Amino acid sequence: MQNKTNENLDQFNKKVDLKLIKRLMKFARKYYVLLGICIVLVVLSSIVDLTRPYLMKVAIDDYINGQQKVMVVSDDEIGEKGVYFKEKYYVRKDSIDQEYAEGLEESQLLNYEGNNYLIDGVIKSDDKVEEIEKINETSVAVTFENDKSVNGIILTQDEYKQFRKGDVKGLRFITIIFASLLLGGFLFTYLQAYILNYVGQKVIYNIREDLFKHVQKLSLSFFDKTPVGKIVTRLTNDMFNINQMFTSVIISFLKDIAIIVGTIVFMMLINFKLALISLSTLPIIILVSILFRNKSRKAHRDVKKKLGIINATLNENINGIGIIQSFQLQENFYNEFDEVNTEHKKANLRELFVYAVFRPSIDFLFSLTLAILLWFGGRGLIDGVIEFGVLFAFIEYLQQLFRPIFDLSEKFNILQSAMASSERVFALLDTEVDIKNSPDSKVIEEIKGEIEFKNVWFKYDKDWVLRDVSFKINKGDSVAFVGATGSGKSTIINLISRMYDIQEGEILIDGVNIKNLDKNSIRERISTVLQDVFMFSGDIKENIRLHDETISLEEIKEASEYVNADVFIKKLNEGYDEEVVERGATLSTGQRQLISFARALAFKPDVLVLDEATSNIDTETEVLIQDAINKIIEDKTTIVVAHRLSTIKHCNKIIVLHKGKIREMGRHEELIEKGGIYHKLYSLQYKESAI
Repeated sequence: MQNKTNENLDQFNKKVDLKLIKRLMKFARKYYVLLGICIVLVVLSSIVDLTRPYLMKVAIDDYINGQQKVMVVSDDEIGEKGVYFKEKYYVRKDSIDQEYAEGLEESQLLNYEGNNYLIDGVIKSDDKVEEIEKINETSVAVTFENDKSVNGIILTQDEYKQFRKGDVKGLRFITIIFASLLLGGFLFTYLQAYILNYVGQKVIYNIREDLFKHVQKLSLSFFDKTPVGKIVTRLTNDMFNINQMFTSVIISFLKDIAIIVGTIVFMMLINFKLALISLSTLPIIILVSILFRNKSRKAHRDVKKKLGIINATLNENINGIGIIQSFQLQENFYNEFDEVNTEHKKANLRELFVYAVFRPSIDFLFSLTLAILLWFGGRGLIDGVIEFGVLFAFIEYLQQLFRPIFDLSEKFNILQSAMASSERVFALLDTEVDIKNSPDSKVIEEIKGEIEFKNVWFKYDKDWVLRDVSFKINKGDSVAFVGATGSGKSTIINLISRMYDIQEGEILIDGVNIKNLDKNSIRERISTVLQDVFMFSGDIKENIRLHDETISLEEIKEASEYVNADVFIKKLNEGYDEEVVERGATLSTGQRQLISFARALAFKPDVLVLDEATSNIDTETEVLIQDAINKIIEDKTTIVVAHRLSTIKHCNKIIVLHKGKIREMGRHEELIEKGGIYHKLYSLQYKESAI
């Protein structure tokens, strides 16, 4: 099997990124309408963000600093925004067509030392008031430092307000629009975040469901080669990383693009020359971002690799803590862990260095760009070619332009983790199921109990575990397999349930090749009691019926009584509702074994398999279990893998395996008389028992 789960992130390139994103988006296909709504909301919220600085510019230049606007004076009414004062109409020059303004006198408001004046002519940016001399009660003469002199009228507070009435009205209108945009922006952002997180959770839910369902279909050979921790990580941490990408990167990336493009467009429209000056550092920013992308990706891979080594080391040490403490090897294993932990620290520091350089670099470029903008914009403001609102808007737009760049490091980190996680998740999803049903596989309702091996050869990896094995089990027989460790006993059990496929030969159930039968229906008709009983968290009754609601409580109790498990269950505080902790740690080995017998019987199997079911229990419990076995095997085909040979004397047939081959076959008495391998094994156990 080609294993794509190798963590070879060195081949993680652009093409892979796009391919993975495309595949991820297939899981979001059902939610394209919602994602479309998200994109619309992103556009709307981006418009709100882009409009705010422009509104501030309008408010400052057109209304707050409205007294600096030049007005034209006419005896006749011009435009709708004019002010009638002393039998003349005053209207701002920029609010009417220039052809109407030609030939008309110009006037302007002047605020000096807390007093307001209406002067004849226009005040330029370099005109500095030197003196205002009062001519009479209402008239003044204004002298500038450059010897320029104009006449003016003293305005009362009410008269000044009359000229600024339009500014107040315009400012109120801008404020209402601004507040409306803020409210709209809040709603757009809220809805976008809610919908996006909803879609993200749905997508992750679907991927996790598919992944879990797929993992359940994989053959035992996959689990033999793959650490459990790695599979759990795919279903938890990797799912979290992918969710982060959906909720924090994809849509926000679109918003960043919209903000950057929109900001540049707005800046160009407001003042093209100043926009070019503000964007002068953009090529350097792009170069720094590309360098950061390459360096951070390499550093990130190294951190993930070193973290994997730490997890493997921790898992190994924790699982083997008994051996470590027994041999007093704590110092040795501490030193080993210290080495891998140090390597992980160094990798993290290298990654931190990349991020530590990037953010200050962008900060420096932002400050440099802002300084350039203030220099040229400030000069333009002094020279009167740029209004203050324009400079203010450009500062706001510049901050808006750099904000996505500031967030680039965090988003790129999330994207890298999500892409690496996606690659691992899809590699697991792409792992082929070794044991497949053929298109015409037959679903069986029951197994009569006839099982036959014909010249079976099997190996897990390179070495043959079974070599030319042939035997037949008749309906209702009880057959035992004995032999040294590694002789192939448990392998035969797994092959009967088709947990693995053989390389050569045939396995027949009721005369039909096992490969032509539906594997799920075979496993439903065969119950296996293992030496190491696995207990699930929950209660006793659920551990017996394994959440199969078709098995009633009465059937659970009946099966438990039949196999003598009720003897200890009734003594528990909650009985069948007694809580079972992880792996059944609060139950003894014998109690767990009795529950496994009840479990096997509750599913009403046609074939019962006992794999070393009495090898690790006390004598008292063994008597109960042996009694249970004697009851169960009365009317069922039973296959026993035995360690204690004294427990299989009653079997119709005993098959002796040695190095993957059948060496002897017969009843207990026959094999004892034969004086072969079985006789030697039995004699050794008899002597051990006597001692």
